[in-house]
Amino acid sequence: MSPLSITRISLLAFVFATASAKAGHPFLCCDYLGDKVCVVSAEGAIQWEYPAKNPQDCWLLPNGNYLFAYVAGAKEVTTDKQVVWEYKAPPKSEVHACQPLPDGNVLVVEGGTSRLVEIDRQGQVAKEIKLETAPSIAMHNQFRGSRKLPNGHYLVCFKGEGKVVELDGDGKVLRGITVPGDPHEVVPLADGHLLIDCGDGHRALEFDAEGKIVWELGENDLPGNPLRLVAGCQRLPNGNTVFCNYLGHGHLVQQPQVVEITPDKKVVWQVDDATHFKTINQIQLLDVPGDVTKGEIHR
Repeated sequence: MSPLSITRISLLAFVFATASAKAGHPFLCCDYLGDKVCVVSAEGAIQWEYPAKNPQDCWLLPNGNYLFAYVAGAKEVTTDKQVVWEYKAPPKSEVHACQPLPDGNVLVVEGGTSRLVEIDRQGQVAKEIKLETAPSIAMHNQFRGSRKLPNGHYLVCFKGEGKVVELDGDGKVLRGITVPGDPHEVVPLADGHLLIDCGDGHRALEFDAEGKIVWELGENDLPGNPLRLVAGCQRLPNGNTVFCNYLGHGHLVQQPQVVEITPDKKVVWQVDDATHFKTINQIQLLDVPGDVTKGEIHR
């Protein structure tokens, strides 16, 4: 075989390998410093994009619309970019999480006002739960991921206090889970466990119903891809977990923004796209079936 033929074969192999590396999951994501929410195909092409200041949470709804939280509130937007629902948070507050609820309302957490609110379809507060925070915690550092459970309880990441708190439907504190770092996400899993991303604690922890750590992803468990600020995540039906590795705080363009790993911590998919994204901090894989309003997708 001539050297030219070998070169051609090598080139084809390179092209095929590159194409294969890009193939993966279609997904919806927030780019916090990129100020946008995007839908990305399995081949890595941006299919939908919407501007949002510091988006922090995002969902594909059963009706095909996109719901997301941004620093000043939350919006539901159609595929043709029409705003069909919006909540504007009060002045001197920040929003860092939202969740679609089965009754059509939307759960929002607000820093500054220090509260959980359920917003109805008219954009009005239908329910309010006051949150008690340490006076020394600045507004931006008060809260991150917050979720309502099927039993009516709430889980809230108290970012600046390094804990996740469970409250009952009236706001009474039932338990607190102390974690290293500043928790950014709490994901209730189907088996009753909680998966908690510890932000700048550079790790993720899975707790069982008794509060025992049963699985952990540490800062240097993924060779060549250390955990920076661990933000949003999703547990998949096959047991794998997708983590957003937020690359702000001095790590832009240095490594992949998203990784999917097996329970034994093998990387099977990743997003490394510094051309289109700065800091992916939340994600929902769009090839995972389930109704987000019923808690069938664990994120």
